[in-house]
Amino acid sequence: MRVPVLVEHAPSPSAPASPARRASPPSASGPRIAAVRCALPPHRYAQHELTGPIGDLCLSPGADRALLHRVHASAGVGTRHLALPIERYARLGDFGRSNDAWLETGLELGEEALSGALREAGLAPADVDLLVFASITGVAAPSLDARLAGRMGLRPDVKRIPLFGLGCVAGAAGLARVHDHLRGHPDDTAVLLTVELCSLTLQRGDSSRANLVAGALFGDGAAALVARGGNTDGGSSGGGSSSSSTVAPAAGPRVVATRSHLYPGTERLLGWEIGAAGFRVVIDAGVPDIVRGHFGRHLRAFLAEHELTVDDIGTWICHPGGPRILSAVSETLGLSEDALDCSRRSLAAVGNMSSVSVLHILEGIRARRAPEPGTWGLLLAMGPGFCSELVLLRW
Repeated sequence: MRVPVLVEHAPSPSAPASPARRASPPSASGPRIAAVRCALPPHRYAQHELTGPIGDLCLSPGADRALLHRVHASAGVGTRHLALPIERYARLGDFGRSNDAWLETGLELGEEALSGALREAGLAPADVDLLVFASITGVAAPSLDARLAGRMGLRPDVKRIPLFGLGCVAGAAGLARVHDHLRGHPDDTAVLLTVELCSLTLQRGDSSRANLVAGALFGDGAAALVARGGNTDGGSSGGGSSSSSTVAPAAGPRVVATRSHLYPGTERLLGWEIGAAGFRVVIDAGVPDIVRGHFGRHLRAFLAEHELTVDDIGTWICHPGGPRILSAVSETLGLSEDALDCSRRSLAAVGNMSSVSVLHILEGIRARRAPEPGTWGLLLAMGPGFCSELVLLRW
């Protein structure tokens, strides 16, 4: 597919020039990330253990497997966790069975991640005022978050925002929407929960390059992030909570600002084609060219609004879309060789987990050693639309 040429929308000659966007000054009492916790399925495989079975699922008997082996070897993935044992995928059958597996395993992993994040933050389920839920690898109504609410003891008046269609960008976009809510409700506690069981979308009998790339790159997991409004630091529980839990002081970064961007004319570069067999992946080879041609300019403009440059960012949390995407981001921003090492380590350890990945990277940063106070961070991801999402952090 030809990569579209992006044309920025300019005002008509008769229209007055709009004033330059000015950033709001960062608030010292803005939302703070209190905890992040990931949950991974127990079925862990080395990449080389999956190449043969995935080839059996996607290719016809006797088909040339040279491309399959090249894609698996170059994916930058060392190990992955799958929702099911690999031998069960051949027996899944239709989309209904795959979606049933998504719901069953997703509830288990979602509960594990959410429970762990609340414990880390020193909170109880009844302290949660807002639950944002994101997944693009299965569907349910009632949504998975609604099913978890009663199962885990969330309050009946908890606000819920289920998100679908954002794909890999949903971890960053979900955090941005949590930030928006907490700016207006500084006494609240909000949770972002992401559940992605990418392996259940693998199309059997589909030898397309996009399906082979997905089969080499994606892994399964869930993650929960707890964020607290600016008025909650110091131990008060979330608004409306009847919990008697003791709240641990939040030590994570504050969310300073966010930015969303849609790239016109790129709707068919990334996403799903949805049919009787379920979700058939669309991954266009032109995505890295969009990153090189346009992403850096928008990112630098966002930072400039806060009187920052790329050199001011001490911690990069970049969605690991794959080696080519990470290289494109690094090149277009002129980053040092090790700036995206956290993303590469995540990709090698668990694969690309779609919306879960940026939260997995953030959890790893918190677990190793938190950045020094005052360090600026940027959490970023791209996804279907084609779109990007930027979240400015400060420790």
